[in-house]
Amino acid sequence: MATGMLALAPGSGIRLNGVEWTVEDVLPQASTVVLRDPAGEVERRPIRWLMHHPDCRPGKAAREQPPRPRKQVLKPDLSEDQLKRARLRAEHVLEAETGYRAGHPARALPGEPRPEYDPATTTVTQRRRSKAAELKAFGLAEAEMLGLAHMSERTLRRLAADSIQDIVDGCADGRWTRRGGGHPSITEEIREAIFAVRHDCLQRSRISMRAKHRLLHQYIREVFPDFPTEKVPGYDTVAAVWEEWFGSGGARQRYQRTADAIGDTSPRVVVHRPGQVVALDTTPLPVKVRESVFGDPVSVMLTIAIDCYTHSIVAFRLTLISDTSVDIAMLLRDVMMPLPLREGWGAEMEWPYPGVPATVVAQFAGHRVAALPFFSPETVTTDHGGPYKNHHVVEAERTLGCNILPARVMRATDKFVVERAFAAINSMLLEHLLGFTGADVADRGADPEADAVLSMAQMENVIASWVVKVWQNHVLGEYAPAWGPGEDHSPNSLFAAAMHQGGFALQIPKPELYYGLLKAHYVKIHPRRGVKIGGLWYHDEVLEEPRFHQPSSRGGRHKHKWVIRSDRRDRRTVFFQDENAPEKWYPLRWTGLPPKGEVPAFSDKTTEALLAEVRRRNLAPRSDADLLPVLLDLLGSVIPVEKWPTQMTKRERTARSREVEQARTAGTDRPKTAAEEPVESVVLPWPEQARSVEQAVDDDRRRRREEVARSRPLPVPPPRLGDSLRRRSLFLLPPDDDETAAHHKEHG
Repeated sequence: MATGMLALAPGSGIRLNGVEWTVEDVLPQASTVVLRDPAGEVERRPIRWLMHHPDCRPGKAAREQPPRPRKQVLKPDLSEDQLKRARLRAEHVLEAETGYRAGHPARALPGEPRPEYDPATTTVTQRRRSKAAELKAFGLAEAEMLGLAHMSERTLRRLAADSIQDIVDGCADGRWTRRGGGHPSITEEIREAIFAVRHDCLQRSRISMRAKHRLLHQYIREVFPDFPTEKVPGYDTVAAVWEEWFGSGGARQRYQRTADAIGDTSPRVVVHRPGQVVALDTTPLPVKVRESVFGDPVSVMLTIAIDCYTHSIVAFRLTLISDTSVDIAMLLRDVMMPLPLREGWGAEMEWPYPGVPATVVAQFAGHRVAALPFFSPETVTTDHGGPYKNHHVVEAERTLGCNILPARVMRATDKFVVERAFAAINSMLLEHLLGFTGADVADRGADPEADAVLSMAQMENVIASWVVKVWQNHVLGEYAPAWGPGEDHSPNSLFAAAMHQGGFALQIPKPELYYGLLKAHYVKIHPRRGVKIGGLWYHDEVLEEPRFHQPSSRGGRHKHKWVIRSDRRDRRTVFFQDENAPEKWYPLRWTGLPPKGEVPAFSDKTTEALLAEVRRRNLAPRSDADLLPVLLDLLGSVIPVEKWPTQMTKRERTARSREVEQARTAGTDRPKTAAEEPVESVVLPWPEQARSVEQAVDDDRRRRREEVARSRPLPVPPPRLGDSLRRRSLFLLPPDDDETAAHHKEHG
């Protein structure tokens, strides 16, 4: 194609293979141009074919138009060496124009101005001629290296037409940044062959580019037998075109086929406000931490929620071993809740966004709020992990009014924001902590478990402090918004700008949202036993009301059933909502719990093990109170306290720590109401944990002994020695009547 841009407009002319064509119409939506030849015949051609045509030039009408202005070169387009050469040429031009290499007498160098360039005694024309003669006297090799070989008087005059600020850009050689040309060898036949080979290769197993190039030759030879073989592009050209059109091809075949089947029909989301799209993901934390019960080094999972517009980490959670559906639901709740300002955080970490003062936010929240955005997420995008596809999480997202936009399988680009955030967290924070394990086993230290010094609570506080103080204020670089290209922006500045543009909805959810995000069970209420959830019975005095013994007024799919919410992290209680008073929630205790004292927390996994153990022992408990001894046995109460840590395996200790950590997190998430006693959120070390289990065992045994003692009749005192002999003796004389009467009177 000829140098310059080809004008595709109705009425313009195009010269193809020496024949003049006229552009009748341009259809950009179909990437097609309508051409008419001198004979009046009309043809439709793809614009891509026109771009790659080997002999396509502007027509006569286009050549009569004024030439396009010279393309300006910008400094960022030049390399360091090219920029130095452009500045050197600019110095020569400025000396010819002003007599000074810097362009002004105030910045004159030693010995300036030289006599032949003195503006007081010479004219501009004389200085240009002197400069042209001086540059011509340079050696050819030296002039070529400095870019001064073809700098004549006319060139100096042309470059001087630019302003002083743009003279360096004008002095840059246009060949340094010339526009990349297309591939003239890619004709319409070659293009058809490339697409045919790609379509066939998608259905085959993966083959090399060399094999694809041979298939291209085969297609051309059989479909276009008259096409010259020597004009078939070489391997390097085909590989370059293949990468430009279809990408690098590094994906697996099955995923390439699914992506090609979806094509351009996949939904496109243009993010232009905070909260529009929130991405969730979970990854193993590459730092060993110490769990709070036994103090063993363990691996934890880090789950974050990041806003795709501001790149703010709006919520995160650390979970031992793996996260569950209730952890994801509570993470979404954390996105909507303001983060309290913690002890030790300074005033620079308090709510800083203009438009809504920190005092107003603190008044609504009930506490001082940290510098972290909070909002109601509109769309949630996740991968296809088990916790994210759980029906409980889907129902929680619907409760919050979120749209669900799952990422495609094995498509990290669909949620690149959170993937890049994990890499940034590693490089900016986690690599500097003791216990860092690295990205691979081969890169791991000698003993990262021995290096672990932070507990889970300490690690959570470190990450929270780093997010508020560092992440929210770091420069995003290439993630600058479209309305501010080239500007430096941080997540906090983007959120502040969004507040200025569209305002901020100060909506803080009620604490009762916690119950609405728990798993729902639709059951009937037994008049005496209560409700059965997950194999266990739960009861409370509130269920004794006669109206709860009748079917519920609920209709639809769960007609005449009552709704019960359960937290799988702590199965000691479930929660019941009165239909007549929706703002009230009643905790229902497990009927197997003792009336006094406290039993260690247990999760749904322990409940499943408990019921399996009952079936294995062929037990037929009359009530759940008979299950308590079995539960305490599962919690390790049969092992002496001083030997528990040594008798339990590492997996058993980690599982026990996980249950304790889950119970602590559940107690933290649960709102403290008057109808419920506050839940202790402090994790006790193992000695206290062991003593609490032992105390629960003793209390249960004492309660059983007292119940047995109350059920027995009063004991009869044993007879005196010799009474039986006296009654059966033949030599015993009967007592007198007076003695008999006295005896009866005495013993009454």
